[in-house]
Amino acid sequence: MVVTRKALLRVSAAAAMASALVLGAGGTAAAVGAPVVSPMVRGIAPEADVSHHGHVSLWGTGLGIWLVSQNSGPSDLAGATVRLRVSVPLSGRQELPGQCLQADRQTVLCRTGPLRADGSQRQLALELQLLGRPAEVVVRIDTVWNGDATDRNSKNSEHEVLAPATGDEYVF
Repeated sequence: MVVTRKALLRVSAAAAMASALVLGAGGTAAAVGAPVVSPMVRGIAPEADVSHHGHVSLWGTGLGIWLVSQNSGPSDLAGATVRLRVSVPLSGRQELPGQCLQADRQTVLCRTGPLRADGSQRQLALELQLLGRPAEVVVRIDTVWNGDATDRNSKNSEHEVLAPATGDEYVF
């Protein structure tokens, strides 16, 4: 049997066309050499357990907030942002630590810095000046950002504290 070049090309072309379709991901047909597109796989978010604890004290026009933030893991975090909301307006511009800023008349936001998964702590102390001399103030503490980590126990980073103007420390 003599195989001519023309016959060989016809056989090669037919074989190429027959093998040109393959089953891609999910049983869909895809051309050989074309990128196989798989269903979208999202990255797994890191998991961390950020917590905030401390105490609040109100005297005259001063409000002291002492805060300890930590991460019980399992993932390290580059940082978190803590929101401190006060039920009465702050008196004008506040003197704040470098990692904090006043977001509005009743809210201060603070960076924690890196939070390792071993439970290492970051401390923060603020003395805010309030408008007037309130008899009491409610302080709400929560995590506004934690590096997009999943926190299955967010209740230990959300607190609401009522502080009467006694100068005593009210723990959260």
